[in-house]
Amino acid sequence: MSKLDIEALRTLCAIVDHGGITRAAENLPLSQSAVSHKIKRLEDNIGCSLLARHSGGPLLTRDGERLLSYARRLCALHDEALQSLSKQPLSGNIRLGMTEDVTSSDLSLILGRFTRLQPDVSVRTHVKQSTILQKELAQGEIDISMMQVFSSEMKSSDILLFRDSLHWVKDIDMELRLDQPVPFLAYDDDCFFKHWAMEDGNLPASGLEIVLQCASSAGIASAVRAGLGVSLLPGRYLTDEMQIIDEAFPPTPELCYVLRLGHNANSRHIQSLANEIAKGVKSRVELQVAS
Repeated sequence: MSKLDIEALRTLCAIVDHGGITRAAENLPLSQSAVSHKIKRLEDNIGCSLLARHSGGPLLTRDGERLLSYARRLCALHDEALQSLSKQPLSGNIRLGMTEDVTSSDLSLILGRFTRLQPDVSVRTHVKQSTILQKELAQGEIDISMMQVFSSEMKSSDILLFRDSLHWVKDIDMELRLDQPVPFLAYDDDCFFKHWAMEDGNLPASGLEIVLQCASSAGIASAVRAGLGVSLLPGRYLTDEMQIIDEAFPPTPELCYVLRLGHNANSRHIQSLANEIAKGVKSRVELQVAS
């Protein structure tokens, strides 16, 4: 009778989460050949192909997609069972900082699950901009930060949750005039999107004129849809009412959502929460935008 190996299932999830065998190997303690071997052995065991193995198309076959759904649930249940049966319960306090756009119902579910598994660990959270969270980490004011950074600014110790694209956008019906200052909808003074946009030397000669500042991505998206101006938004916030106008402005850096740990990174209870968030986010591919 065929059996499913939990580590092979975890490898399949990693291939999908990271966009291929190469990136999966970089995020697993495995070589590329070991990743390929695990998947090949899994395919042989269950008698069907899982990876599509052709460029330009989906990563998984139809059978691979079906198994992926089971794999995520089995891995999560496996890890939860191990944690719940652990003879060394965790205790302590964790200060978690996060940006506004990850305060979604999915993250609440992840934190709720951790609280059930580790009832003696107290987690306190607050919401700030990424630049502020980085300063708080450096000063020892928080233990974990869940935030956005440009891919070029990632640290080797960061835990990558997922990637996103950053786009210049406007409302479909808004007239874009580059012969005069472009009305710009900006996040607040602590936002690195805004600093990058205002400091880039390749802006249109007319420049940008800030007409609105708002710390909320939802608020910026609403102002874009109202036709108040142009803005920079992550791809996960784009809607059918918006038009991407990247060709008229400087190319944008890739955006990464990461977990970054502070001075107490080696503490077991902090490592446990970081692992729980990483697994929970990756099992959903990316957090849903809060409505």
